[in-house]
Amino acid sequence: MRASRLLSILLLLQNRGRMTAGALAEACGVSVRTVYRDIDALAEAGVPVYGEPGRAGGYALVEGFRTR
Repeated sequence: MRASRLLSILLLLQNRGRMTAGALAEACGVSVRTVYRDIDALAEAGVPVYGEPGRAGGYALVEGFRTR
């Protein structure tokens, strides 16, 4: 189940662009804390994901990154 959620987060960020942890949590049906752990797991796996703090912030993939 976690692998499918990680893939879902990756595809959401790829298709929608920047998203907040709350929006990702709602889309995946998990807690915000789970999203934080999943983002860490994606980064550790080599996915170029980064977070922007602040009101207009959220998580995004490095521009131009696409999965195969």
